[in-house]
Amino acid sequence: MEQTVLEVKNLTVSFHTEKGVITPVNGVWLRVPAGKIVGVVGESGCGKSMTARAIMGLIKFPGKVTGGEILLDGRNIAVLPEKQRRALRGAEISMIFQEPMTSLNPVVKVGRQVDEAVRLHTHCTRAEAKRKTLEMFREVEIPEPETRYNCYPHQLSGGLRQRVMIAMAMICRPRLLIADEPTTALDVTVEAQILKLLEKLRDGGTSVLLISHNLGVIARTCDEVSVMYAGRIVEHGETAALFEKPLHPYTRGLLRSVASLRAGGETLQTIPGVVPNLLHLSKGCAFSLRCGQCGADCEQNAPEFREIAPGHFARCFRTEKEGEE
Repeated sequence: MEQTVLEVKNLTVSFHTEKGVITPVNGVWLRVPAGKIVGVVGESGCGKSMTARAIMGLIKFPGKVTGGEILLDGRNIAVLPEKQRRALRGAEISMIFQEPMTSLNPVVKVGRQVDEAVRLHTHCTRAEAKRKTLEMFREVEIPEPETRYNCYPHQLSGGLRQRVMIAMAMICRPRLLIADEPTTALDVTVEAQILKLLEKLRDGGTSVLLISHNLGVIARTCDEVSVMYAGRIVEHGETAALFEKPLHPYTRGLLRSVASLRAGGETLQTIPGVVPNLLHLSKGCAFSLRCGQCGADCEQNAPEFREIAPGHFARCFRTEKEGEE
């Protein structure tokens, strides 16, 4: 049986505001097997990054994890005190944030910032930390690592800053790496290099949770993918199966909105409407107001997340498979 590094069960995150309670993560289920890259894809504001922050234990007031379990190698880390969660971050589970320029300290040389991460968790000497940092710089293919070690973030290109962030995340060889939009604002050549690096880390035994709104990135890199909408996972399956035969209307809408270079490709289509206000979600399916297949049952009842085909799950009353049958 496939070993599971991360399993998220019914995770819920709530924010208490003056206008009411907002639930950007609502009963999320995720599983990351050992040595696999699992993608989470969806529009901006669907809850992808909030889910990642909840897994890392980085939800701040007025937000709070109000339900569910976060199992890392079978251990529920959601109930651990902050001191123990802090010890896990970087050592067993790490995260690459969306924008490295805002994640790196602008007045500290990047080598020293990575040194700090390794010294925090291993208590090695400064000289040993520098040696390990330079080794990791070479592993993530940073050219001239001795020179880059003494650079400030603003002296590096976007691609090199992202490699520094990956080096910092991987310096203690964590079991799980969460990559939140790691190729945002990078040109396609650098994007391809970063994705190749993530695949290299995966092949080396690190499990990866890759968050992106870019379907091309997900299709190229991930072994499995979860589609997220309005705080919920609405479809999950192996990447090839999901892209070839999407079951949820939202997933099909996302795929139809992506340009294709193939001759005779279909005209691009948009998903009508806008992402719903989380303060005023309908009691039925959150996608019902934008769905061309919506019926009375969709408006009144929330569909369950169920297995439609082996290993392929969807939260919908009317999947494409059932429609064909």
